[in-house]
Amino acid sequence: MKALASLQARLLAGVLAVALGIGGLTAALALRQAEHELDELLDAHLTQAAALLVVQHSRKLAHDDDMVLDAPSLHRYAPRAVFQVFHEGRLALRSSQAPIEPMAPLADGFHAVTRGDVGWRVFVTHGASADVTVLVGESESARQEILWAMLGPLLGLGAAALVLMLLLAVAVLRWGLAPLRRLRTELATRQPDQLASLALADMPAELAPLLGTLNALFARIEALLQGERRLTADAAHELRTPIAAIRIQAQVAQGARDGAERAQALAATLAGCDRAARLVDQLLMLARLEAAAAPPRAPLDLAALARQAVADAAESPQQRGHALALDARGPVPARGDPLLTQVLLRNLLDNALRYSPPGSPVTLSVDATTGGWQLCVEDGGPGLDEGGLARLGQRFQRGAEATSSGSGLGWSIVLRIAALQGWGVSADRSPTLGGLRVRLAPEKSDE
Repeated sequence: MKALASLQARLLAGVLAVALGIGGLTAALALRQAEHELDELLDAHLTQAAALLVVQHSRKLAHDDDMVLDAPSLHRYAPRAVFQVFHEGRLALRSSQAPIEPMAPLADGFHAVTRGDVGWRVFVTHGASADVTVLVGESESARQEILWAMLGPLLGLGAAALVLMLLLAVAVLRWGLAPLRRLRTELATRQPDQLASLALADMPAELAPLLGTLNALFARIEALLQGERRLTADAAHELRTPIAAIRIQAQVAQGARDGAERAQALAATLAGCDRAARLVDQLLMLARLEAAAAPPRAPLDLAALARQAVADAAESPQQRGHALALDARGPVPARGDPLLTQVLLRNLLDNALRYSPPGSPVTLSVDATTGGWQLCVEDGGPGLDEGGLARLGQRFQRGAEATSSGSGLGWSIVLRIAALQGWGVSADRSPTLGGLRVRLAPEKSDE
């Protein structure tokens, strides 16, 4: 069965089903009870009529016992009610429509009989003397007509009340669902870039959570779009610099008169290409991370990943005589994505190498703690003041003391990966090396 698409239609169908069910059950019970009460009432009339006939026939016997009397028909319903009086087994009195033979067995009580195609209910009783038997009968169809004559108007009124109730239910439902229709109209007429909060008057309490959720969704979409716009604008600005430098160096190489000048210009051109390529790679990585949901967390060994990250950093172009050191004692179990963790460690070490002078120490330590683990990267650079620490993670923000080119996206990537894996990140000044110290640990809810 196809489900109703409209909430109003569903509610109306539910109200109709409940009303019909309850109304039908009530009508059936009322019909049964009325039929029972009517039978009781008409049976009482039969017994009373029989009693009157007994009395009347007793008086007649005092005068004449040989004559059979036919009672006249005085009412249009008279053919539906008949009686017979038998004295000593012979018919002594009957209604004009009653047959000559007994309508029912001559045993006392009520009998249901059928004569022809007509059903009768007959009451049999004996008179003052045992040789007098009175039978009073009434057709079943007459009872049914009386019953429906009583219930017909009531059923008509019930049907009219049901129709009126349904009309009122439709009006009430339309009134009650008007806020939903207003909300639908507001959403349907909105432009794609219209992400302001919805504010509808007379909003019922049941729709307030839905409206709040929609407004929160609009706010998140607005923040995401603004972030994408900023990223696009900043990326375009940042890409202009290496592209302009590449163009200048290409022009220098084109106009160079000796091999040394041409070689120097070509080397600078290649460096500019490398910088642009790294910027594009990091932009793509950040875009994927921004759109990604939290990956499934698997068990991993941070110590093993740290050893691999230090080995890779020792061979990177940013290694300019730095004293790279690793402090990792034994396996350090954690939960996360191994590939994302490698990207995080690579960016932390890359930033430490870029923002510290050649030959300065850079240390990566991984320790298992009571609460889980702690990872720390320290360098011997100039570090950051409070303003610089506050700006960490902003896209394209680079430290003032950077000793090599960079895009300023490394910290954004680190923070995003840590958030996806449920890790906390903090930064301050290293008490031992004097530069920046970055610490990572699992959030309390992730322990």
